[in-house]
Amino acid sequence: MKRKPNLFEAFSPIVVMLLLLAIGFGVFDLNPEPLLILSSVYAGFIALKIGLSWSDMMDGIQEKVSQAMPAILILISIGILIGTWMISGTIPMLIYYGLELINPTFIVLIAFVVSAIISVVTGTSWGSVGTVGVALMGIATGLDANLPATAGAIVAGAYFGDKLSPLSDTTNLAPIAAGSELYEHIKHMLWTTIPASIVAMIVYLIAGFNTSASGAESETMTGMLTTLNEMFNWNILLLIPPIIILYGALRKYPTLPVIIFSSIVAALLGIFIQGFTIQDVFASTVTGFDVSMVNKDGFDSTSVMPEVLDLIHQGGMQSMTSVILIAFSAFAFAGIMTKSGALDVIIEQLLKFVKRTGDLVLSTVLSCLTMALVTGNSYLSIIVPGEMFKDTYKMKNLAAKNLSRTLEDSGTVVVPLIPWSSAGVFMAGTLGVPTLSYAPWAVVCYVGFIFAIILGYTGIGIAKDLKAENNIKE
Repeated sequence: MKRKPNLFEAFSPIVVMLLLLAIGFGVFDLNPEPLLILSSVYAGFIALKIGLSWSDMMDGIQEKVSQAMPAILILISIGILIGTWMISGTIPMLIYYGLELINPTFIVLIAFVVSAIISVVTGTSWGSVGTVGVALMGIATGLDANLPATAGAIVAGAYFGDKLSPLSDTTNLAPIAAGSELYEHIKHMLWTTIPASIVAMIVYLIAGFNTSASGAESETMTGMLTTLNEMFNWNILLLIPPIIILYGALRKYPTLPVIIFSSIVAALLGIFIQGFTIQDVFASTVTGFDVSMVNKDGFDSTSVMPEVLDLIHQGGMQSMTSVILIAFSAFAFAGIMTKSGALDVIIEQLLKFVKRTGDLVLSTVLSCLTMALVTGNSYLSIIVPGEMFKDTYKMKNLAAKNLSRTLEDSGTVVVPLIPWSSAGVFMAGTLGVPTLSYAPWAVVCYVGFIFAIILGYTGIGIAKDLKAENNIKE
C-alpha cells in the first residue's frame, strides 16, 4: 500500500539531485542528463519504499511528458523556423541593417541596444555575444572606453533577447515548465523586463556619456557587413516571415501552425529570392543553415570570417536536441516525485511560510538562484523550480505566466553572472573581461528578479488564474 512520504523521503531526492549536479556538473563537468537520470533512480528507490510500483512511476513520467509534448513540438518547430529564416536571408538582413545603424558616440548604451536587437532576432545570446559582441568590444577598445561596462552591457543585451525572443530555447522552455502559453509568457515578462531595461539604459547612458567617437572603426564590423552583403540579396519581402509571427501573436492564433506557415514562406523566399536549392532549404530545417550552401559567382565560402560563421550557422531541428534531452531527463525526475507525493509534501511545508503572493515569488526566485549557483545551467534553473512551484501557483489562483516570468527573471538571465557556469566562462573568454568584472554592469541580469519580487508584494502586474476562480465560483 502506498503511504505518504515523510519529510526526509520528500526532500532527500532534491538534495541528492543538487549534490549530483553541483559535484558532477559543476566540478567534474559531466553531462547533466545522466546526472538527472541518476537522481531519478534515487527518487525511484524512495518511491518503491513508500509503496509505488514501476508501473505507477512510468505513469507519472508519461503524464509529465504528455503535458509538455505540445510545447516540445513548438521547440522543435523553432529549430525549423530559425533554419528557414536564415536561408531566406531574413535574419541576416535584420542583422545587417541593425549593424549599419550603430553610432559609437555612446558605446555602452549602443552595445546594449544592438546586442538586444541581434539577440531578439536570432534567439541566441551566445551567438549575439560571439559576433556583434566581439565587434562592439573592438570599437570600445579603439575608443578607450570602459571595457567592463561595455562587456556587461553586451551580456545584458544578449540575455534581454534570449529572454524575450520567441526563437530562444529558454523562452520556450519556461512556459513548458510552468504550464503557460508562449506569447502570453513573453507579453507578461514586459512587466519586469522593461523597467529593468530602463534602469540599465540610464546606467549605460551615464557610463558612456563622455565617450568620444573620434571616427574609430572596427575591421571586424566592416568585414561582417561586407560578407553578409555578398552572401544574400536584400529585399523588403524578407520581412514577411517575422510579420507573420507578429500578426499571429497579436491575433492569438495557435503557435505551432503560425510558426510552420512562417517557415514555409521563408523557405519559398530562400528559393526564389536567394536562389538556394530545395535540397538546401530542406537541409536547413534539419541541420540548420551552412555557408557551404551559398553558391554565388565570386563568393568563396572557405574564406568567410569566423564571426560570420558563428552568426549564420544556426537553426535546424537538431539544434534543439540538447534542450529536449535535458527536459525529458528532468521530467523523469519530476514525474516520479509527483506520483510519489513528494512534491505535495514539499509544497505543504512551503505553504507554511508562504502567506502572500510576494512570499511565493520570493521563494521561486531563491529556488532559481540556488539552482543556478549549484548547477550553472539555465535549463535546470527553469525546469526544476518550475515543476516544484507549478501546483502552488495554481493553489493560490495565480496564472501560470507569473511563474514562467519569474523563472526567466531569476533563472535564464542570472547564469551568465556565475563565473563557474558555461555561460559565464563563454562570455568572459569571448569578450576578454572577467565575469566578476562585467557582472555589475549586466544590469538587466539582476534587476529583473528584484522587480519580480517588488511586483509580487505590491500585486502590480500579477495575473490571476481566471479559470481557477471561475471553477471556485461554480
